[in-house]
Amino acid sequence: MTTLDMIFSAELRRARDLGQPVVALESTIITHGMPYPQNLEVARQVEAEVRDGGAVPATIAVLDGRLHIGLDDTQLSTLAQARGVAKLSRADMAACIATGGTGATTVAATMIAAHLAGIEVFATGGIGGVHRGAEDSFDISADLMELAQTPVTVVAAGAKAILDVEKTLEVLETQGVPVIAYGQDSFPAFWSATSRLKAPLRMDDADSIARAHRLRGALGVPGGQLVANPIPQADEIPAATLAPIIAQATADAAAHGIKGKAVTPYLLQRIFELTQGTSLTANIALVRNNARLGAEIAQVLGSLPR
Repeated sequence: MTTLDMIFSAELRRARDLGQPVVALESTIITHGMPYPQNLEVARQVEAEVRDGGAVPATIAVLDGRLHIGLDDTQLSTLAQARGVAKLSRADMAACIATGGTGATTVAATMIAAHLAGIEVFATGGIGGVHRGAEDSFDISADLMELAQTPVTVVAAGAKAILDVEKTLEVLETQGVPVIAYGQDSFPAFWSATSRLKAPLRMDDADSIARAHRLRGALGVPGGQLVANPIPQADEIPAATLAPIIAQATADAAAHGIKGKAVTPYLLQRIFELTQGTSLTANIALVRNNARLGAEIAQVLGSLPR
């Protein structure tokens, strides 16, 4: 029988032995989100936010066919400079491991690995969702179905604003995924703190979010929770400013025939160019903000019986 070779970093092994709270982190932000050395600097900053919040960060990636739960600084640096790294989701993570490949985990793949490792909280930037024009392309992220079946609480600044956010919320509702806005009624819009869409649920503290996670398990309901944590207002880009920029980037992608997994990185890069870099500055701020909230939730979960 084939077994999974899952490697825990020394820091994660200590955390497991001591029962410390842990927050999972994805690795596509390192390999597909920004250039070196900024990607390495941001990865270190996000891990530091988790540590400062009293939890242990577990950046997840596949390195040479082995699933790593937590990366040391040398591994982070190597991954940040690597070329040709696969972008892994539910469909291709096992294939990457089987063939000895190296891959960075998306939201879906990170959730799978986190659950296998016994990690209940995952902090990211924004989830994937229903792409604009999905009625023709059927382009819907695997992240949504993962939230419906894998019991991990995901802290994000909503869905990426390049998506059809309204349809994304409809799919999450159909799949029975709790969508919880943190501290406000409006569903946050990634680079923007608010949107015209009302979030289905609102919670104002980490304690309530952690208890809801535990009670979902006690009820025997599969899947996780999406905690939509708004970007701090000092760091946001107003939605009205972004709307025409996103429209132009989307039109450019269509004109160049960009499809599938290439769509999101293309749009993010194009928006970076059109905003003269402010979208990336906001992205970094929101990821760090989500790491802080993730650490709070993980601490509360650590105090609650399973």
